[in-house]
Amino acid sequence: MLSNTCKYGIRAVIYLALNAKENTKIGIKKISEELSLPAPFLGKILQNLAKNKILNSTKGPNGGFDLAVKPDKLSVYDIVKVIDGIEIFQECLIGMKVCSNPKTGDVNCPFYERSHEVRDKLVKAFKDQTIAEFVNGIKNADVVLSI
Repeated sequence: MLSNTCKYGIRAVIYLALNAKENTKIGIKKISEELSLPAPFLGKILQNLAKNKILNSTKGPNGGFDLAVKPDKLSVYDIVKVIDGIEIFQECLIGMKVCSNPKTGDVNCPFYERSHEVRDKLVKAFKDQTIAEFVNGIKNADVVLSI
């Protein structure tokens, strides 16, 4: 459902939150190596998040990225909204082009009610899940989790 771009963005934000240190930025090269993601592609994703005030970006030899929003105030939904847009939560889950009669607005798709219910729960889960919860879960896990 989420694009790879969005998944990479979420992973990078979690990585930044996990490795946050006061007044320290993390360079794109280090992030891309740690997450095994191509640096140029990841750079575009992170610049987009910076442009939308989720990350801070600093250029130069000591430059890099850090969070512009506290992890407990940043939801997965916030990141998805910037990268994939909220349209992904409004599209038909099975790809039907017409779910309703354009003249009356009546829903004709037999899957609509079920999919609408799932979509609403997914939106709520994404809005409720903070980056801080990911970080705490990873730090408290009894296993090594790979982002």
